[in-house]
Amino acid sequence: MNFSQRQADPRRHVVGLTVVILFHVFIVYALVTGLAKKVVDVVRAPIETKVIEEIKKPPPPPEIVLPPPPKLEAPPPPYIPPPEVQIATPPPPQPTISVAPSPTPPAPVDIRPQAPAPTAPAPAPAAPATVSAAVACSNYNTVMGDAGFPKEAIRQGLERGDALVQFTLSPNGEIRDVKAIRASHPTFARASTRIVGEYKCQGQGREVIVQVPFSYKLE
Repeated sequence: MNFSQRQADPRRHVVGLTVVILFHVFIVYALVTGLAKKVVDVVRAPIETKVIEEIKKPPPPPEIVLPPPPKLEAPPPPYIPPPEVQIATPPPPQPTISVAPSPTPPAPVDIRPQAPAPTAPAPAPAAPATVSAAVACSNYNTVMGDAGFPKEAIRQGLERGDALVQFTLSPNGEIRDVKAIRASHPTFARASTRIVGEYKCQGQGREVIVQVPFSYKLE
């Protein structure tokens, strides 16, 4: 096939017409939809360009070299002449005559034995302090509340009486030397000492005396 035959081929004309028609359709669509305006706006938009220069660091300042400090030497001390000392020659000693005094005999010493110093009397022992049984004994109120009129006094026909009981409380709380100092009847003395024996007391740090008064009345 030669060149003249290829130019007369109708298929190639159809393809070219089709391309031209599609191109015109695209242009008409662009004009209708505003695509061409957008393209023009984009093209007309100014293009801003900036030139960025590299920031150069300033060169470091030159190093300052200080001269070495001068050496200070102490000035020599001033010359001080030594003082002149004049030594006077002492005169020759004159001959003297001295008389030594005769020694005085010592006075006689009277040696006597000293009397012994009087001995101070020993201090009397301090009397133990007196405290109340309600303070020293924790169960005082309970024991006194349970105590009633002695049955022995009822058999003897006694209706009232009293007694005073005393005992010693040791530093560790032990009750010792329980005795009735005063009682209107021996029956009340025995009953009171028996009640004191039920006390439970606490030590007061030292030995103390405790006195407990009792009063009985038959109701």
